[in-house]
Amino acid sequence: MLIGNLDGMTVFARVVEEQSFSGAARKLGMSKSAVSKHVTKLEDSLGIRLLNRTTRRLSLTDAGSTFYQHCARVVEEIETAEHALTDLRGTPRGTLRVSAPLTFGQMYMPQLVTEFMEKYPGLHVDIHLADHMVDLVAEGIDMAVRITRLKDSSLIARKLAEFTGHVVASPDYLAQYGEPKTPQELTEHRTISYTNIPSPNIWDFEGPEGQVSVRINPVMSCNNGEFTSIAAIRGLGIAREPEFIVAEALREGRLVPILQDYDPLSRGGIYAVYPERRHLPSKVRVFIDFLVEKFKGGLCNFHNDACVEYRKGRGRQRPTP
Repeated sequence: MLIGNLDGMTVFARVVEEQSFSGAARKLGMSKSAVSKHVTKLEDSLGIRLLNRTTRRLSLTDAGSTFYQHCARVVEEIETAEHALTDLRGTPRGTLRVSAPLTFGQMYMPQLVTEFMEKYPGLHVDIHLADHMVDLVAEGIDMAVRITRLKDSSLIARKLAEFTGHVVASPDYLAQYGEPKTPQELTEHRTISYTNIPSPNIWDFEGPEGQVSVRINPVMSCNNGEFTSIAAIRGLGIAREPEFIVAEALREGRLVPILQDYDPLSRGGIYAVYPERRHLPSKVRVFIDFLVEKFKGGLCNFHNDACVEYRKGRGRQRPTP
């Protein structure tokens, strides 16, 4: 009875996931009326109502809730079969949706994506830059680049590179306020806090006396790492930054590493993560393989060229103090 209704089952599943006919229509590239007709035809063939419709919202009936669980599995199997055929053809197609942190994405992703699309011109790449933790499944993201100390997760992760952090200040700041010699002295200094992490105002160190935690009193806080690094370059205060953001400023002397006898314990990994699936779509697999290849010599090997391209794209050099 349902053999001829696979399209209807697919449309119904998308309506449930998007919680609206219009949302499903956008996702499927169909008109709203066509979506509604598919669902009505499916209900007619089953002889049972699947959705309660009002002018304000949709809700599943008990039968619809049960039927959706089966539809979702059928749609997943169809997608798996399509991905398998795509792999056999050897030409990934469709839209690849990728999430990445804002500053990392601005600095690295344009060059990476450009090179990748030269190899796979049949793909459309949709980049989402955000510093908050994106829910890949809920937001329909195929994979994400995450910079973190990886915790247990339902996501699958592949490590691309290591990153380390530095405590930095500008030469002008150090000339005016002096240089702290121990982490405890940070409480007497102007500090800048990056807020998009747990406990942003507690800085941990490993030093000669063991592990030390210092609660800073920041003069400024921000949820963007490049913003805090520019503030440090301009002499506002001391910041704790990942190397990929401040490497250029350190090399040029616009920032100076301090507390070098103490490990700031702000290291971690750069990972490609994706939802657990029985069959990884070829578009995701080839992009992850591409990233692994680009970063196989470490982040620093790719850093310089990416930063040059980043400055060109912005049409200016980074701000100087």
